[in-house]
Amino acid sequence: MNTQSKQINGSKSGFTIIEVVLVLAIAGLIFLMVFLALPALQRNQRDTQRKQDLSRFLSQISSYQSNNRGQIPNATTMSTFITSYMRSGSDTFTDPSGGDYVLTNVSRVPSMNATTGVAEFNYMVGTTASCAAGVPSASGSASTGRKIAVSIALEGGGAYCQTN
Repeated sequence: MNTQSKQINGSKSGFTIIEVVLVLAIAGLIFLMVFLALPALQRNQRDTQRKQDLSRFLSQISSYQSNNRGQIPNATTMSTFITSYMRSGSDTFTDPSGGDYVLTNVSRVPSMNATTGVAEFNYMVGTTASCAAGVPSASGSASTGRKIAVSIALEGGGAYCQTN
């Protein structure tokens, strides 16, 4: 009888190896889901910042037009516009990836620089301006135009386009 009581009292409570492996597998799945979702969340945040930068760009174009008899900055005055309007005070005009935006006056879908991740800004100036499938287009004279269409490449794919 002594041997039976020793066996009963000697049993230890605890987790079996199967329970431990199951808990570790579930924890691993949770970590995997977090690591897959985090880059997508960061990419969406950067794309949101790019859209806000494009809206701010158009807002500053309106300010520029108010100060310059309705004119829109041309290829020669664009760098002065960026310095005076987009980077005034503590404001910055850089891609969320860290580099300066690349502004081009072309009518095509903007792209992302594969090496730096910096988005390209494409703009078109004319008497009328429009966006179609992320491509800015304008018609009429660019020198007398008062309308602008601007698009920016998005890291998540595609492009975002707005007009004034």
